[in-house]
Amino acid sequence: MPPWPGTPMSSRLISAPSMLEVEGLQAWYGESHVLHGIEFAVEAGEVVTLLGRNGAGKTTTLKSIMGLVPRREGSIRYLGAETVRLSPERIARRGIAFCPEERGIFASLTVMENLLLPPVVGRGGMDLASIGALFPNIFERAEAGQGTKLSGGEQQMLAIARILRTGAQLLLLDEPTEGLAPVIVQQIGQTIRAIKERGLTVLLVEQNFRFAATVADRYYVVEHGRVVDGFPQSALAASMTKISRYLGI
Repeated sequence: MPPWPGTPMSSRLISAPSMLEVEGLQAWYGESHVLHGIEFAVEAGEVVTLLGRNGAGKTTTLKSIMGLVPRREGSIRYLGAETVRLSPERIARRGIAFCPEERGIFASLTVMENLLLPPVVGRGGMDLASIGALFPNIFERAEAGQGTKLSGGEQQMLAIARILRTGAQLLLLDEPTEGLAPVIVQQIGQTIRAIKERGLTVLLVEQNFRFAATVADRYYVVEHGRVVDGFPQSALAASMTKISRYLGI
């Protein structure tokens, strides 16, 4: 049974550790206290989406898991091991990969150089042939020039493709459809479903709820730096009134 808001994780009966367990997570940017006790869990092989309005703390949650905030407290356990005190590079080598909203494509590198840049951190990463089959548009332009010469949608695909190569088992995707044309959004959805079929786990932050509803297994709602609600895909239709209130849709 996935843990839902309202009960401390320490008192929940969990037969085995979840892939990711976040408990009492606090985070700050300077004097700004952004996260106020975030709690949720992600099971292996799931696509879990964090929902919420802008400024709710969703992106900060992903960055905190990755160790990319100046100060964080609480507990973040990956495969049962505590990571909250680890540096970003050590977290990445444990098998967690982060695809930021701004994509992080290096302008001085070609498409292929961008793709090959991250190191392999574990077994099971996709080889170049498999990545080419999943992202044919990227490979058509692999040596065509700088990665930033790609369209926004192609850059997003490249950002996802390069973390699939690493062998990371938990993928943190921050707003992957932001600003993209509907046809590209559909391709991103197909990509996430293909990732899941390969047995990988995805924690997704997505402002576009209609897109999230096509890929997610479960949802958590974040408000003011706290998880205030959660529900599985099977309860989606019955939860639409609450979702509309939370998101203003």
